[in-house]
Amino acid sequence: MQGEEEELSVSIAHIVQKLKGTALHCQLEREARGCLFSPDIKLETLKEDIKDFLKASGWEKKLHNAVYRELNVLPAPSHPAAPAEHIKEPLAYMRRAQASWEKRVLKSLNSMCTELNIPLARKRPPDEQKELLNKWNEMGTDEPDLSLFRPVYAPKDFLEVLINLRNPNYDIGEQASFRTHLGLIQVPLKIKDIPELREFFSELGLNTGQLGVDDSTPVPPELFENEHFQLGKKVLAEHDSAAAQQYVRQGCPTALRADLWALILNISDQREDILYYEQLKSNVIQHDLLSDSLIYKDVKLTASNDDYYFVFEDYLYQVLLCFSRDTSVLEHFTYNSASPPKSYIRGKLGLEEFAVLYPPNGVIPFHGFSMYVAPLCFLYHEPAKLYQVFREMYVRYFFRLHSISSHISGIMPLCLLFETLLQTRLPQLFYHLREIGAQPLRISFKWMVRGFSGYLATDQLLLLWDRILGYNSLEILAVLAAAVFAFRAMNLMEVTSLAAAEAVLADISTLKVMPLLQIFLFAVVT
Repeated sequence: MQGEEEELSVSIAHIVQKLKGTALHCQLEREARGCLFSPDIKLETLKEDIKDFLKASGWEKKLHNAVYRELNVLPAPSHPAAPAEHIKEPLAYMRRAQASWEKRVLKSLNSMCTELNIPLARKRPPDEQKELLNKWNEMGTDEPDLSLFRPVYAPKDFLEVLINLRNPNYDIGEQASFRTHLGLIQVPLKIKDIPELREFFSELGLNTGQLGVDDSTPVPPELFENEHFQLGKKVLAEHDSAAAQQYVRQGCPTALRADLWALILNISDQREDILYYEQLKSNVIQHDLLSDSLIYKDVKLTASNDDYYFVFEDYLYQVLLCFSRDTSVLEHFTYNSASPPKSYIRGKLGLEEFAVLYPPNGVIPFHGFSMYVAPLCFLYHEPAKLYQVFREMYVRYFFRLHSISSHISGIMPLCLLFETLLQTRLPQLFYHLREIGAQPLRISFKWMVRGFSGYLATDQLLLLWDRILGYNSLEILAVLAAAVFAFRAMNLMEVTSLAAAEAVLADISTLKVMPLLQIFLFAVVT
């Protein structure tokens, strides 16, 4: 009990420290001072009267949402004496693997820089600044020569690193069990089994109304859809992040999704947020980074060739170029197993006082990175709002899909969860695919690392991301990946090669997410 109280007091202290000095803190102070002149405020009951005033004027709800946001991103409580790296990642071998991977990525970036004789960063000449500013809203029409640039890495390179990872303290012995060698992931990590997943995702049960199932054409809207929509409007009117998060577990009505997501992520239309975005835009105009070319290349290779997302090409450039300059993103490295890469001012290599973080946000884009932004373009048409939502989605969820970590929503446990679910539910299929050299993870990894963006139809993808926000977890990605294999199991049992298996699963854009998840988790008795 005492330990719990200590953890709680540490969490409270952390949240208070985070909120001090924020715009909300200043606004609360100003409002509290302003209300002192009200005749309703009595000296004898000053504290309670100010509390009542803040509650009545809606500021208490804003404070609740800010605290709830911090609770959602706060790392799991650790021992007060634990060093900072334990908060980033408790397992030493995972930290070493992540550090080794970062060195490899940075080496790839630096070698490209040397080969092409291009600086990592340079100030744009005035004419170039003016030209970029004039075409800011139509950057997609620009056709720079990117033939010499290559993505720093692709998901398949990252997968190889995860496959080769071993826990040096874990001895599986000479006589390893048959099961141990079935999957590609050979690291023992804590993951949920099917009964635990059923309990965790209980609102997805067959007896609960779901958008993505109960709003289909044969179902009369008055049975679920209309009532759910009205409830959504009430949730929005309450301005309560926690209530919104609970509500979206059953899916968001299309008309309310943008506002509900913004409420869950605690994003408001503050003037200072728009000014901050404009400042980032100004940094893009003034300075050219090598990572800009990587962003251009990635958008051209992925979103520009996608039937759903090619129309948002300009938005993607604007958001991603600004994101690369945003130093506020660095805050998430306190609970991310990764560390921001460092570079050195030319001629000062190895001298720490001349080290700079590169890119400024600490995130090197990889092949497919732009697909994290693309689906959000359907919801937000104001670049500043779109940017804020993407940044919050990234620092809460997406960073976990490309860093080596033991966190339950990290890509490593997701891969292990996927393989374990498939081995448990469909052992014959798993063994068959393994025998023909078509390990299921080699096919599904690209889906999970992108959060299925670019693979599902957009309406289905947004229904899936509703649940990511609702449960504050990425585990549903592994469950869906396993459900897709289960759905195509009969076809997959007929294939005799990896190429044939990939062909069976090449197009999953026609699949309906919610029926697959419900059937996989709840419809089969094990």
